[in-house]
Amino acid sequence: MAALMLLSAPHSFALSVHGGCGLSRKFLSRIKRHTVVKMSSKGSLDEEFQGRKRLYLGIDFGTSGARYALIDKQGIVHSEGKRTYGQTNVAMNWASSWKETLLSLLEDLPPTLCPYIASISIDGTSATTMIIDSTTGEPLCKPFLYNESCPDALPFVTSIAPENHTVCAGSSTLSKLVSWWNSHNSDKGNAILMHQSDWLLWLLHGKLGVSDYNNALKVGYDPETESYPSWLVSQPFSYLLPTVKPPGTPIESIKEDMRKQFGFPKDCVVCTGTTDSIAAFLAAGATLPGKAVTSLGSTLAIKLLSTYRIEDSRFGVYSHRLDDKWLVGGASNTGGAVLRQIFTDDQLELLSQQINPLVASTLDYYPLPANGERFPIADPNMQPRLHPRPENDVHYLHGILESIARIEAKAFGLLKELGATEVEEVYTAGGGAKNEAWRKIRERVLGIPVRRAEHTEAAYGAALLALKGACQ
Repeated sequence: MAALMLLSAPHSFALSVHGGCGLSRKFLSRIKRHTVVKMSSKGSLDEEFQGRKRLYLGIDFGTSGARYALIDKQGIVHSEGKRTYGQTNVAMNWASSWKETLLSLLEDLPPTLCPYIASISIDGTSATTMIIDSTTGEPLCKPFLYNESCPDALPFVTSIAPENHTVCAGSSTLSKLVSWWNSHNSDKGNAILMHQSDWLLWLLHGKLGVSDYNNALKVGYDPETESYPSWLVSQPFSYLLPTVKPPGTPIESIKEDMRKQFGFPKDCVVCTGTTDSIAAFLAAGATLPGKAVTSLGSTLAIKLLSTYRIEDSRFGVYSHRLDDKWLVGGASNTGGAVLRQIFTDDQLELLSQQINPLVASTLDYYPLPANGERFPIADPNMQPRLHPRPENDVHYLHGILESIARIEAKAFGLLKELGATEVEEVYTAGGGAKNEAWRKIRERVLGIPVRRAEHTEAAYGAALLALKGACQ
């Protein structure tokens, strides 16, 4: 069973997305911290909550498992839960596993809360691609996972797309579509392309071929013109492309069989989703140009809210649309993976406590877990630089953390050089967000405020999209 929580800690709410009640900047200024509505000892809701009767469900499908978050209009979390996909291997039927996980998460929802769920949205891993039978909704082949590459399709993709376009990568959705198209001679007539979250949402609303412009970016959709470009529409496989709507747009009411099975209300609507990284950004609450979120996980990934759109495949830099703004992103190979090659978690915690973050380290490293860097330096042959190593491990860790902070600063500097809005404040997510010494080092190196994001789960961001959709 998933771990279920009715939280007693207060949660605040912040987001600026397109339209919808309760999500404007003016509304955000009125949001205050609240205490979670509690269940009675008999499992019923208090009278105050019954008077509001509106909850919003977000579900995040990540790389190893899925989570849900159930919030109200004030952004208060009423329930959370998670499920893992179980054993993962090459032969695994991913589509069946995702479907089973979705149904399990819905079963895990507190039955007393289900009648109050007004809307649902789901996020999924970027560029996880499915080719679906348009008559049955069943996959025609195994899904192409987010990290799968199709180098066989890349020469053709680069020949039709503009130079340095986001699709010009072996792992792009378009490369996966082209690879499937070239290797399958049958079953093409009824085929449609869907992303992971599109298909999971279809299981709830029953309308095939609907996507959102965040997921559709890597198949070539242009969110600025809100259309597929002519160089893509002219291809023989273009009929497979889904209809694209803004994230958080109502699609259909939930299917009657699903509604009855889980006890949802008749007016519960299913809304378009987004990618997992976009949902995590929304959850962090960075709402103005110049605000950024750095995720310190195995790698160092940054996303910056910008007034200007930036695209440069040389560095893996691309922009997602967020209303009238752009979410510019890039990822370095440095990060937690290299730290774990050298230190245990206990060592990292103990040594970090002994670092003086206000004093600059004189050590100059470029920490990488293996050869190769992509951003802010594009060099597939770049070698890690982790020497000389001092005898004192506190000094060594200090030097590594400070060097990663310098890479982060260089990354934001590159985005500015490419034309993005200059960074003014950074929110931190991921495991590295817990390291206070590192936060102070980064704040000193970057020269701007660095804060830990209050909400870091992508499921919370998906729930905000569900809230947006319910208000349209």
